[in-house]
Amino acid sequence: MYFYPMQKIYFLIWALLLATTSQSQVLGLLKYDGGGDWYANPTALKNLTNFCIDELEMPVVLHESEVEPIDLDKSAISFLHATGHGRIYFEPSEVNAIRNFLERGGFLHIDDNYGMAEFAKAELLKIFPNQTPQQLPTEHPIFSGPFSFPDGLPKIHEHDNAPPSALGYFIEDELVCVLTIETDLGDGWEDPEVHNDQQEVRENALKMGANLVHWALTRNSQP
Repeated sequence: MYFYPMQKIYFLIWALLLATTSQSQVLGLLKYDGGGDWYANPTALKNLTNFCIDELEMPVVLHESEVEPIDLDKSAISFLHATGHGRIYFEPSEVNAIRNFLERGGFLHIDDNYGMAEFAKAELLKIFPNQTPQQLPTEHPIFSGPFSFPDGLPKIHEHDNAPPSALGYFIEDELVCVLTIETDLGDGWEDPEVHNDQQEVRENALKMGANLVHWALTRNSQP
């Protein structure tokens, strides 16, 4: 039997109270240091939020502005998204803030918009010391609901002619962070005219994004 630590229980109670008063969970964009363009996909989270509401009637809302790591504890954000093409860097205090966010029940999704992946891996090693990220298998529930992706992560934009990759990071055997590489989900979430993606491609990006949000809100302790 799996038991949640008391810190997480307090967070879940707080989240329940939040949901009771606002009927929503909160998606937010991470503003980070290092020189990377954290602002790369300005319409992405708005469209993902609307998709989750319109297609699945999920109780989600978009945080009104970007958030820095040290402000996570007072932001009410439960699903934190980061993207960009360049370097991402966390100060020690920011590492602690993100780790606390995840231990309280938050979820982090970092989407490599091309050129960010190696920097992100290095920073995530600070948050998850001595942990080797796991390539999520196609059988993982994150690929099966609410939308089915039997082949795993969908390919939205081409980078280096490599297959899409979803690296998972865990706390006490629970998936709390995913780094997506060679897929560019965030580009697929953007307004249609930004990248002129085919409708099916864009829908796949939004559906996979909805799966991530769904997992963040309903996950279990399965690795």
